[in-house]
Amino acid sequence: MGKAIPYGIYDVLRNCGTVYVGASADTPEFAVATLARWWEEEGRAAYPEAKQILILADSGGSNGCRPRMWKQQLQEHFSDRYSLTVTVSHYPTGRSKWKPIEHRLFSQISQNWAGIPLRSFETVLNYLRGTTTQTGLTVRASLLEGEFAKGQKVSDQQMQQLHIEFAEVCSRWNYTLRPHVQVLEEHREPEVIF
Repeated sequence: MGKAIPYGIYDVLRNCGTVYVGASADTPEFAVATLARWWEEEGRAAYPEAKQILILADSGGSNGCRPRMWKQQLQEHFSDRYSLTVTVSHYPTGRSKWKPIEHRLFSQISQNWAGIPLRSFETVLNYLRGTTTQTGLTVRASLLEGEFAKGQKVSDQQMQQLHIEFAEVCSRWNYTLRPHVQVLEEHREPEVIF
């Protein structure tokens, strides 16, 4: 019935996984759209006082350390949109198995649907939602509709617009995006009330 593209978010503190399934393409735009939807549906309610978020990610793929589109979309559609400081730490190539999402979420999903023909989106979603563990893992799953085009480019000028700070250690893999709203507030003249 089509190509199902799962993108998962694992909340370590709540032992809760959320998987969005797309049918278009696994792009940086799709990855950030899933993060934004998760924040709208779950993150904001679970962490109402949050001003910053840490994302542990692969070093390759749609949310890799190289794609400029990942950083640009993360700035515009996540950090700026929700006024969140976003720190991203990428695992080195070949080390993604160390990520909690791999051994706490996707390994359990793989066991749950092992040997099952995934012929429809509903089957995929039902098996995702049915994934649990004795330690209390719960998984939410839903479709993320929309067209996400491959091959989009980010210009040098757009990259210069990012409010990004690279870490001193392994700067290619570790960086922080701060919301532009915060930048404006930091440089605003103090108000005088009479």
